Amino acid sequence: MEKDIKHKSCCSVSREATNDINLEEKLSFKKRKSTSMDDMIFLQGGEFLMGTEDKEGFPLDGEGPIRKVKVSPFYMDKYAVTNREFAYFVEETNYKTDAEKYGWSFVFHLLLSEEDAALYTRVPRNTPWWRVVEGAYWKNPEGPNSSIEDRWNHPVVHISWNDAMAYCEWSGKRLSTEAEWEYAARGGLVQNKYCWGNELSPHGKHMCNIWQGEFPSINTAEDGFIGTAPVDSYEPNGYGFFNMAGNVWEWCSDWFHPTFHQTDSLVNPKGPTNGHTKSMRGGSYLCHDSYCNRYRVAARTHNTIDSSSGNLGFRCVKDIEHN
Repeated sequence: MEKDIKHKSCCSVSREATNDINLEEKLSFKKRKSTSMDDMIFLQGGEFLMGTEDKEGFPLDGEGPIRKVKVSPFYMDKYAVTNREFAYFVEETNYKTDAEKYGWSFVFHLLLSEEDAALYTRVPRNTPWWRVVEGAYWKNPEGPNSSIEDRWNHPVVHISWNDAMAYCEWSGKRLSTEAEWEYAARGGLVQNKYCWGNELSPHGKHMCNIWQGEFPSINTAEDGFIGTAPVDSYEPNGYGFFNMAGNVWEWCSDWFHPTFHQTDSLVNPKGPTNGHTKSMRGGSYLCHDSYCNRYRVAARTHNTIDSSSGNLGFRCVKDIEHN
């Protein structure tokens, strides 16, 4: 029973209320002169079987039913957006993330030094493994005493949906729909559990950056990482995409709803027209079978548009331009 209860939870965390800060200010920076197509993969699109009815799934998340969905051709980033790429965006625009506006973000407790763990003791309700760390944001992922100097090729984190959208507007790209994300993540496989097949660790080989050990206190890091991994770690899936399972949660454009997809269009579905939270896909380095096995390709969760944490990032897509 305890395991069933845990499986209803997730390794993401949300802000509970907004401060007196302007989260909806109009973006005034100039767009990038040209959209970089480096490391973008063209996807032909077509029909695929979306969702799952697997017993390991979470029906309350709206993972099922399995349905035949069609998506149009599009481009998608091979990798999640990196610290280096986000730094260039900030340098060009002077953009401030929501974490900077709030003055704090959520950091997983095991990533803090003993001194910082003793200093930052505020925790959100029901998830005491997260700490409210003042001064934590994309450039200082574990707070003021940390940096990204050795993590330029890691996925940028502490990114809210608002932040991801700002980057997309500047770069001439956009966030994927959930349907596009799952189509790409499946890599051409039909109804397989993971991006690479049906075995989590085929022949004992680690295929993604997730938790090993006992969550949330012991991470043996058998896959090589306690926190984020470089975006080109592990093997790509059948379409050439890296780390679409584990590492960091990735924002999608859809408003989240557990049942809307049952009546939504099956051709380029975009989700509800409004809502309270946005969808996220892929799981993160904190996912573990005993608590949150949402590194499965059909798994989904959601968060408020201003929330940020040390396991939350994004990747972009781009529409096909027609002459």
